[in-house]
Amino acid sequence: MRYFMTFAYDGSKYKGYQKQPKGKTVQNEIEKALTTINGGEAVSIHASGRTDAGVHALNQKAHFDLDMKHITPEKLKDGLNSLIPKDIYIKHIEIVPDDFHARYNAKAKEYIYKINMGEYDPIEKDYVYQYNKKLDVAEIERALKYLEGTHNFKSFTKGDEDKEDYTRTIVQTNLIRNMKTLNKITLSFLGTGFMRYMVRNMVGTLIEIGEGKRKSEEIIDIIKAEDRTKAGKTANPEGLYLKDVLY
Repeated sequence: MRYFMTFAYDGSKYKGYQKQPKGKTVQNEIEKALTTINGGEAVSIHASGRTDAGVHALNQKAHFDLDMKHITPEKLKDGLNSLIPKDIYIKHIEIVPDDFHARYNAKAKEYIYKINMGEYDPIEKDYVYQYNKKLDVAEIERALKYLEGTHNFKSFTKGDEDKEDYTRTIVQTNLIRNMKTLNKITLSFLGTGFMRYMVRNMVGTLIEIGEGKRKSEEIIDIIKAEDRTKAGKTANPEGLYLKDVLY
């Protein structure tokens, strides 16, 4: 039987989502719990994609196969939450067709990135990027619109990433300002797919635009260059969240 789950996690204490031989990862923790529920027989989960060390998720998605007809999805959710660390939480589990795949059936993803332009906040240091200086928010907002559409995003992916196709579509971008404190902004990116470090590299470039080091329209030339060295530095991981995956 194939199950589909939605889960959230605080990525600040993990080496990323994807399991690895050394280091604590979100996938390892969930698979260990599922293996316990399955009587010691290993269970693998297949997520919509991976997140890097320090990156968070509000609605990550994954599927797994388990022969547990006597346990309802709600009971399975409760059992998993009782076994996994408290910085991971299973929000929902449902039964899906056997040919469903959490990665390949995904239609779009939304990421958000949080920036604090105000005074340093030690409480939020792992959850909001502490830039702690003013940025030209209007110029960043203009630059965001140049990222929308279907483009070759090679300039914004990992430098040594070797792919046949770097074309992705960003459907919509937004800049949301916290009305309680105008010093905090959230950048959102809704797209059909994202490559490794792509969002963080775009944000790093947008920050340089907000600093006045670049003009918003330079985004056009950066995209055309198809050269990672033409874009800005990679933004810190702690401000990044996988907000949702759409099917």
